[in-house]
Amino acid sequence: MSKVLGIDLGTTYSCVAVIDESGKPIVLKNSEGELTTPSVVFFESLQNVVVGTPAKESAKLYPDEVVSFAKRSIGRPGASWHIQGADRSPEEVSSYILKKIVADAVDALRSENKLGPKETITDVVITCPAYFGVAEREATKKAGVIAGLDVRNIINEPTAAAITYGVSDAGENSVVLVYDLGGGTFDVTMIDIRPNAIKVVCTGGDHSLGGKLWDDRIIEYVAQEFAKQSGNTEDILSDPETFQELALSAERTKKMLTARAKAPIAVNFKGDRARVELSREKFDALTQDLLERTILLTREMLEEAEKKGYSIKDIGEILLVGGSTRMPQIAERIKREFFVPVKIYDPDESVAKGAAIYGERQAFFSELIEAAAQETGKSTQEIKRELENGTASIMQLAEDADMHIEDLTDAVNMDIINVTSRSFGTIAFKDMNAEDDTEILYNLIVKNDELPAKMTKQFYTVVDNQKAVYIRVLESLSSERSTNPEEGTEIGEAVLELPEGLPPGSPLEIEFTLNESGLLELHAKELKQGREVAARFETADTISDYEVMAAKRRVDGSMVI
Repeated sequence: MSKVLGIDLGTTYSCVAVIDESGKPIVLKNSEGELTTPSVVFFESLQNVVVGTPAKESAKLYPDEVVSFAKRSIGRPGASWHIQGADRSPEEVSSYILKKIVADAVDALRSENKLGPKETITDVVITCPAYFGVAEREATKKAGVIAGLDVRNIINEPTAAAITYGVSDAGENSVVLVYDLGGGTFDVTMIDIRPNAIKVVCTGGDHSLGGKLWDDRIIEYVAQEFAKQSGNTEDILSDPETFQELALSAERTKKMLTARAKAPIAVNFKGDRARVELSREKFDALTQDLLERTILLTREMLEEAEKKGYSIKDIGEILLVGGSTRMPQIAERIKREFFVPVKIYDPDESVAKGAAIYGERQAFFSELIEAAAQETGKSTQEIKRELENGTASIMQLAEDADMHIEDLTDAVNMDIINVTSRSFGTIAFKDMNAEDDTEILYNLIVKNDELPAKMTKQFYTVVDNQKAVYIRVLESLSSERSTNPEEGTEIGEAVLELPEGLPPGSPLEIEFTLNESGLLELHAKELKQGREVAARFETADTISDYEVMAAKRRVDGSMVI
């Protein structure tokens, strides 16, 4: 079976994993011998692009040529940095990170004779925050395409962490809560783990709440203390070099306070010097509101879980994932709030490992379906439909393809059920027969529905001889079936042409299908003459195909170090 790399493309650090010969996920070291790579890109020249620790260390000297935290802008319309004569989108910046970490992973496998000298790996599964919408997920996929990778899937980071836990550590039955605080995002997810099955119950979080905000509080505090000690009233944070130096110091200080009660920070600005000592107690006070925000979001997620019959009493363990959960304040606060055992679970590596496990499972099923299609003479699409409608089983396909399913690893045998982190709906009138022409956002697929999700709903025309229906498609964070249109973000539109002479109230059928990657398909049908329209929403907000090809040419023509 072909190898698939699992990639945790993080806001601050990235990581790559693969399944080894024994069927276990392992993280691969980069060329510097580290298990994680800073998600920082330094455009040294038109041809030379530096990624990782050297780029991070160059940030204070070349702030206009270094991009950090690109993930925060991915999928955002118009986001770019003009560097070395080109507009660099977040997708392009992320592609350099992907190219670097995949090349290092392949080199690591070759050095251990697990790949031949001319063999390579391009198949990957990339993780993203659970709260990423269609635009962010599609943009992440395009970053992989620019890097020359075949992105098999985009999966949620907490789901990936739970997959690792379910394969490696879980007992017979357990319900766990994954509290994932990374460098730039916060996700919280409840997952029901059973023998050979992982089921996501529901998920929540905030894609702008992450460890970077804890760093920012240190930076702000140090700037204030510098002004007090030195008497210098200038804004030291307006100086790019000083700001970058403080940013690096803040991250180091945060890590020091994990093990120590106090940490010193030295500041030099235009000949003035100061030495600021930050205690863990003061740090906790500076960031208390950020921590309380994660507790509130966790409570909101638990309220959603109750609608599905789960409560805090069902949770056997809370898994702390993401490097920022190493801060002592996190575990202490969670224990006080929920009275549930807390486990710091492989915070830097579990997400990449889970993606690798998921990737192997996908690779197996792809090869199984292709082999079964060759043996039976059916198309791969026919085989997939038979699996979906239950007329074929995995065991039957394995027999048809002469594949030994009993030799499969736990990763392949495990059934993985995810949920959608967004609702998807369309604009409709609240009541077509009343004078009230109030519009609502009617969600066909509701947040925390199981994936893949599909729903068909009947709507009706509103005027005599209506020529067409403009089906506006919106995503939102609402968990209600119908809500205010202002809560949604439009991601596309489809137009259904109608036959002449239709009276008001003529029925229309609209179907939404959401796949495991979070990408949406629409099918609409007019029921009198059977006119139809179909659309796949990969969102116009991401960069265009032309921009993808231009970025790919730049990446292919660069020396990525």
